[in-house]
Amino acid sequence: MGKLTVRALRAVLAVVLTGTVFVQALMAWALVSGSDPEDGSLPLTALRVVTILGIGTAQIALVCVWRLVTMVRRGTVFSHAAFRYVDGVIGAIVAAALAWFAVTVVNAPGQRDDPGVTLIMGGIGVAILGVALIVLVLRMLLAQAVARDVEAARMQAELDEVI
Repeated sequence: MGKLTVRALRAVLAVVLTGTVFVQALMAWALVSGSDPEDGSLPLTALRVVTILGIGTAQIALVCVWRLVTMVRRGTVFSHAAFRYVDGVIGAIVAAALAWFAVTVVNAPGQRDDPGVTLIMGGIGVAILGVALIVLVLRMLLAQAVARDVEAARMQAELDEVI
């Protein structure tokens, strides 16, 4: 991965992380301080709490991707240490899907006249879980690459002994 690509990706990750922390702080302040411009009704409060938690899942994924980019730049991504960060991304995506399902459940009673909205929201939650499955498949590919890298190193060591 080129230096320009790494820098561009890091810039995007930093901007998104900063923005999410800012939004999360504002939402938490609105809940805690009582300066909520809305009436503070239970569904709205629950939606804000779930949103704050959902933003946290995105932040976890951003930090894990940052660490993986660092490993790519150093040439150490094909190691067992990378699995921790890939697992972090998978876990964050699954947690985001669960948060989305919670939003769907909180929103559902207000959609009795139009249940299609709830179905669409449920479909979006399933799509989010699909992204987690895609990352899981990529994790399996990483596992194969790490195994081949280890095998190649072993074979190179044997070849060096023969020579």
